[in-house]
Amino acid sequence: MFRGAVGDARDALDRLSARIRSAALDHPERVAAAGLVLGVGLLIYFLAIDLFPYHSVNDDEGVYLYQAAMLLEGKLFLRPGEIPFEAVRPWFFVVDGTDSGVRMYGKYSPVAPAIFAVGRLLGDWNLALGVVAAGTAAGVYWLAAAAFDRRVGLLAIPTLAGAPLFLLTSATFLSYAPATMLNVAFAVAYVKAARTESRVWAVAAGTAIGLAFFCRPYTAVLFASPFIGHTLLSLGVVWRRRGLGESFSVVFTRALAVAVPGAALVGVTLAYNVIVTGDPLVFPYAAFAPEDGIGFGPHEILNYERNYTPALALETTVTITQEFFTSWVPAGAIGTGLAAVGAGATVWRSRGLQRVRSRFQPASGLRDGEVAALLGAVVPAVFLGEAYFWGTHNGLRNGLIDLLGPFYHFDALVPVAVFAAAGVAAIARRGVSVVARWTTTHYARLVVFVALVASAPAVASAELAVVDGPLAANERRSENLAATYEPFEGRSFDDAVVFTPDPYGDWQAHPFQYLRSDPGYDGAVVYATDGGPERDLRVLNATNRTPYRFTYRGTWTGATTPVTPKLERLRVIEAASVRAETSVGVPTEATSASVRIETPEGYARYSVPTAAVDNGNVTVTWSIGPETAQVRNLPFESGSRFRDVPLASDRAEVDLVVTFVGVGGSSVTYRQEVTVDGRGEGVRAVWPPETRVCRLTTECGYDGTWVGPDGDYVRGIAVETSARGVENASRTAGLTSVP
Repeated sequence: MFRGAVGDARDALDRLSARIRSAALDHPERVAAAGLVLGVGLLIYFLAIDLFPYHSVNDDEGVYLYQAAMLLEGKLFLRPGEIPFEAVRPWFFVVDGTDSGVRMYGKYSPVAPAIFAVGRLLGDWNLALGVVAAGTAAGVYWLAAAAFDRRVGLLAIPTLAGAPLFLLTSATFLSYAPATMLNVAFAVAYVKAARTESRVWAVAAGTAIGLAFFCRPYTAVLFASPFIGHTLLSLGVVWRRRGLGESFSVVFTRALAVAVPGAALVGVTLAYNVIVTGDPLVFPYAAFAPEDGIGFGPHEILNYERNYTPALALETTVTITQEFFTSWVPAGAIGTGLAAVGAGATVWRSRGLQRVRSRFQPASGLRDGEVAALLGAVVPAVFLGEAYFWGTHNGLRNGLIDLLGPFYHFDALVPVAVFAAAGVAAIARRGVSVVARWTTTHYARLVVFVALVASAPAVASAELAVVDGPLAANERRSENLAATYEPFEGRSFDDAVVFTPDPYGDWQAHPFQYLRSDPGYDGAVVYATDGGPERDLRVLNATNRTPYRFTYRGTWTGATTPVTPKLERLRVIEAASVRAETSVGVPTEATSASVRIETPEGYARYSVPTAAVDNGNVTVTWSIGPETAQVRNLPFESGSRFRDVPLASDRAEVDLVVTFVGVGGSSVTYRQEVTVDGRGEGVRAVWPPETRVCRLTTECGYDGTWVGPDGDYVRGIAVETSARGVENASRTAGLTSVP
């Protein structure tokens, strides 16, 4: 039996191999197309893992991946439970209060996340990006072959892949490439349905555009508008020529087969709106920012607002059109020129619009010229339609378009790639025709081939010129992101909670989108934005996990410049009181020093002996009790009340401030901030404190964070600190203590 099974398997493989060889001999261009399509998918996959190992600086990627992870767990909402939602609210998530507690949902529809989730099911999120890119390339090949021929289809694949916009946007977890894949699938199915009068293909077309609408409604409407116009024109022409006869029935049935599944999925979109926002006409993005969206007039998202006028729309459209056709299409201006040649050759071949109209036979299917016309109409539909949307202006303002290209116009790459490929073919055909006047066709083809090969370096140089800039810019940011996440490399967590910085406010995964909690907040690690003492303690109480603090020294600039990161284990000291000792180095040229204990209720100032300053090291012994904090080893000098500074409440912050002053008034201040929880006769303190080293000011942000002796400081800077509980055993309330 085993031998028989092996023999059957071998026979099946032999038959498959024979079919492949037969296909390669009978249809070599299809085999070549399959190879090119596979190559495009692999290129995008490897670009994603090599250029964007920590994702791009467009933090929307984290939103889509969060939603994808939620779908894999069967969730449409995040429910933080007892964890303060402000600490774990992901970027671009809407907060919605219900009777069962707070729930949060993503700003975007679930279609693109569902596509990305397929990659995770296959073993690697990035595989989904390769599949989407390959699917789009396959559709572009078919459309180019339908509009021209299979040789143009083959040329269209590498032409598409040569566009910097295609390369960079396809390698990111954003919805633009998946939406275009669905739009292209719609176009392919629409043409097949028109040419074969197949209702199956018509239903496929409607399903594809319906999913595209669910994914990106406005994008789908713009792409589909030429096809909708073609359908209406077809119905009108047939009715005028032949009345309500069989021909009209054919076209009408085909249109209905497209419209019904499309409308059904529009209904699904509206139903999803009801589930998440409670209103079928309120999309999640509008629930997040009601003044965001299409149309002229005042617009606002988060802290940015602008009156989007027609004049501003015109200015934005002119700018983006210039950028698109000179910097983001294949080979830049050369690619644009080739597309213009292809479009011109198409019009010339059709012998003008009047002849196109006379040949228009909607009942008999789409002719080549009509397919080309539909594709060409996508370009003005996209650019004119997007002029009505202020997002392009916003993308230009925040610099994301400079890095990833005009992603709102991603659909326009499809006709550009097709017509550029047609332009190459037209130039080659015309060249052969001209040269053949003086020689044979065979030698004419050889001459044109040599000319094309000779021009390849110029085209490659133009391609390198448009690709090199954005690739280098993104590579530089990825290197800085790699340095930022270095403490997490090779680090595994077990039941941890990691407090993260907040350069953009209370947003998780913004800007650190690589750090994401599991949707149920029940994974190995929960990431929480660092906040005030009360919130941080609520996070610790709610999670009951081993705490860590992730921070950095420097100014966050969207990864354009590097920062110095630090990840440290925390412990919660619980005792009757906490006794701490802090030793700091004396900065070069410092002549005097003072020490303060600060709480929201007041401060106490202590004097530092000159001998300690001259010795190069100042040691402060201080204590925190359930009601007060004080310095114990230095003389009290002055304060808002007494030597002991009262705590503001049960949950507060205690700051130790050591300031050194030098010649000319220059100063360096060490500031240690401790989160404390006074509880009756005892106190809890989160240790070690956040430590900052500030120049010329007593308070500073992340640019002064102490990250250890390897940081960039003035000479003489050093920090050593320790703490212990007294009158009670130091313990961690369910958390493991560290030295």
